[in-house]
Parts: sequence; C-alpha cells; structure tokens
Amino acid sequence: MKIALLGYGKMGQTIEKIAIDRGHEIVLTIDKDSPAYDISIADVAIDFSIPNSAVSNISNCLNNNVPIVSGTTGWLDQFEEMKQLASETEGAFIYSSNYSLGVNIFFELNKQLAKMMGNLDQYNVTMEEIHHKQKLDEPSGTAITLAEGIIENTQNTKWELDNATEENSIPISAIRSPEVPGTHSISYDSVVDRIDIKHTAHNRQGFALGAVVAAEWIIGKKGVFSMKDVLGI
Repeated sequence: MKIALLGYGKMGQTIEKIAIDRGHEIVLTIDKDSPAYDISIADVAIDFSIPNSAVSNISNCLNNNVPIVSGTTGWLDQFEEMKQLASETEGAFIYSSNYSLGVNIFFELNKQLAKMMGNLDQYNVTMEEIHHKQKLDEPSGTAITLAEGIIENTQNTKWELDNATEENSIPISAIRSPEVPGTHSISYDSVVDRIDIKHTAHNRQGFALGAVVAAEWIIGKKGVFSMKDVLGI
C-alpha cells in the first residue's frame, strides 16, 4: 500500500515507522513547508497535520479519489462540509479524534457510565486532559468526543474550557506538560463519594498503529466512517 503522510511531526514519523514495519511504502511526506505535490500517486493518505491545514488536505484527497484517514483535531466546524464533499465525490474518509484501540474502548465505557449516571443529579461531572506542550488545540479532540458522549446520555447540554459558568455544562481542564502523550480523566463527584475513569497513553505507538490499521481498512470503500466501523465496536 502506498501511503501519503500529511503532517510529518512526531506522530507522522511514528506512523511512518509502523507502516514500513507492516510492509507499506511511504510515497509522500508533506509538512507545512513542502512544495506542491501530486496526491494521486498514493493509495491512501493519513493526515496528522495542523487544524488550519486539515480541510485543505481532506478536500485535496477526496477531489483526487484518494481515501483519507484524518486524526487532526481543531477543525470540526467544517466537518459537515467534508462529509458532503465525500458524498459528492463518492470518496472515502475516516475521522477520529483518537485512533488508539484503548481510547476507542474508553469512548464506549464513557458512554455506558454516562447512561448510568444520567438520572443521578447529585453527581457533578468534570473532565481533565493532559497533553504535551506542542499540542495546539485546547481542549483535545479526544476530550471533546468524551464530552459529546456524556451530553448524549445525561442532562448536560454543553462543555466549557476550565470553570463551567452555566448550568448543565461540563468543565474541561486542559493541562499542557512536557512529554505527556495524552491522559484523559472523567469524574462524577457528590457529597458522599466520587467515581473516576481514566485513560493514560504511555506513548504514541497506539495512536499511530490505529491510524495505519484504519488506512488498511478503508481501501476499496466509499463513505464517511469512524474507528467504531474499523474496529467493529
């Protein structure tokens, strides 16, 4: 499989190593200062770029009939436009805020806990996410996905960064610390007890492997997918 890497930071470099180890070929490595390129030479693209490049990268792939796996966060205000473009071009597109198998299990665990807590108004839910200082968006895309899972299953209606000022809002604390790949914690606190669930990434390997597995899976498909489709969960 010929892979184009759109974004060649630490994550892109980790993906490159895993893809090569799995027998694939990297035909393009594109970063912010790269010259013009022909995306059509790739069988699939994996995008871990920056928020203001994601839509351009995804559009370029879909318009050139190249399936794309995107893990870039911070651009989702245009997600519906990309879904529409995928439909118009009969293209293939996977977006996930996190490609780790463990995190995708955590997403489902979060939803199940939220369902159980939904009618217990004595508990207040809060969230904390910790990432390396190079991460550009706050809160993380993973934290937003977790918050959306809670909102779907409780009386909460929105999330707010740092201290929540509105009723039924989930406060998310975003901490930036050197060399932290990603930690997400959710707490339900009452006057009598507290329930916590937490996912801690030890390195970038899980994220990178999941992205490569998604790229392998999407070949030959049409439509807009998620990691739930890839993993069958």
